[in-house]
Amino acid sequence: MAKQPMLRFVDMARDMPTKRAAQDRSHDFDEIYAEYADAKAAEQASRCSQCGVPYCQTHCPLHNNIPDWLLMTATGRLKEAYELSQSTNTFPEICGRICPQDRLCEGNCVIEQSGHGTVTIGAVEKYITDTAWERGWVEEIVPRAERGESVGIIGAGPGGLAAADVLRRAGVQVTVYDRHDRAGGLLTYGIPSFKLEKDVVLRRVGQLERAGVKFVLNCNVGEDISFQAIRGQHDAVLVATGVYKSRELGGPGAGASGIVRAIDYLTASNRIGFGDEVKEFDDGTLNAKGKKVVVIGGGDTAMDCVRTAIRQGATSVKCLYRRDRANMPGSQREVANAEEEGVKFVWLSNPKGFSGDPVTGVVVQKMRLGEPDVTGRQSPEPIEGSEYTEDADLVIKALGFEPEDLPTLWGEDALPVTRWGTVMAEFNTGATSLADVYAVGDIVRGASLVVWAIRDGRDAASAILKAFDEQGAQVAAE
Repeated sequence: MAKQPMLRFVDMARDMPTKRAAQDRSHDFDEIYAEYADAKAAEQASRCSQCGVPYCQTHCPLHNNIPDWLLMTATGRLKEAYELSQSTNTFPEICGRICPQDRLCEGNCVIEQSGHGTVTIGAVEKYITDTAWERGWVEEIVPRAERGESVGIIGAGPGGLAAADVLRRAGVQVTVYDRHDRAGGLLTYGIPSFKLEKDVVLRRVGQLERAGVKFVLNCNVGEDISFQAIRGQHDAVLVATGVYKSRELGGPGAGASGIVRAIDYLTASNRIGFGDEVKEFDDGTLNAKGKKVVVIGGGDTAMDCVRTAIRQGATSVKCLYRRDRANMPGSQREVANAEEEGVKFVWLSNPKGFSGDPVTGVVVQKMRLGEPDVTGRQSPEPIEGSEYTEDADLVIKALGFEPEDLPTLWGEDALPVTRWGTVMAEFNTGATSLADVYAVGDIVRGASLVVWAIRDGRDAASAILKAFDEQGAQVAAE
């Protein structure tokens, strides 16, 4: 921990000796950078007021003990800070990168509410865990004792991986089934690498693999293996598929080429980042380079799309949203980032149709806000005679996701679902009405946040372990 006053990094670098061997310079550079980064993390952490009512903690879905690990960071106890953070969050370095802190912990920070700017909780969380990996503090998962029970997890996204972590630490035999060729779900293929580096995700997957978790990839349940077969092979099954069905747009011209789904666009971009061959990217179908791009939607997925298009070299990027800025569901921080990068937001705009095939434009209906809807947000109403056309060579639909029809896809009519298609499961445990079948994450909640999927996965894993223990005790009593 540096004791001297805070210095800018460039000032530190300028003061370094210049007549040393290259390896010595590199070594000193790394030491000075680490000292600077530690000091910066401590500076932010020390701003925490240690208030009597930690709203940051209560507004975190995982209820992370944020004040305590901030205090540890501020006093140079980084390893302890990491250990405390990891105790309640399976993937703190991931949440530190992608959680919408402005809507959760940071948005409810007492310092922020008093007008002095929030403590950058997410950045500190990311830093202490990245440091833990770099300094060898992250221990391998070693079960306390091996158990005979096995659990099959369908879906290798954050909910499934979080459950696998808890179960494997307890010695349960875990197999994860996933349709993709890499684990991680939307962490791997849905979120852009400029927000979440893929090696960060795969590092956690590798930790689980070394611990004995088996991954069965390129596996479509209902095609490559039946749901009934998975149930027959395991003592419990956890459904953590997420929601991948895209909401569609209607209107004249909606079927034109050049109108694509956000999930397809983002997956292609992430595959290119892995070095995969993607025909639809190479032929321009899912590539924004040199194009006028219009993204339709106001959530975090829309923000991922507009920022990806900028990086791919689009000539212009516009985001259409039918409400105003204050009523959009996505992170305001993401909007600000997108604006800084050159994205133009067209508020109170709703697509009515499309011109051209391939698409050449989006027919836009201007809107105004009327009475609040059932969610409390003002409902958009069309302004008569306000239609116009936005030029577009590529239109990306980012209207959110819905659950697939799992009972039909899996041939399991008894799987309980709501009228929205989400799986019906108990709050806190994830238990369904099917014996020994649990469900977590977006397939239960609808499209939500990664941190909630992690919370659900951990809770369901604990419930499964409790059920195993109770079954074992009953057998022993008999």
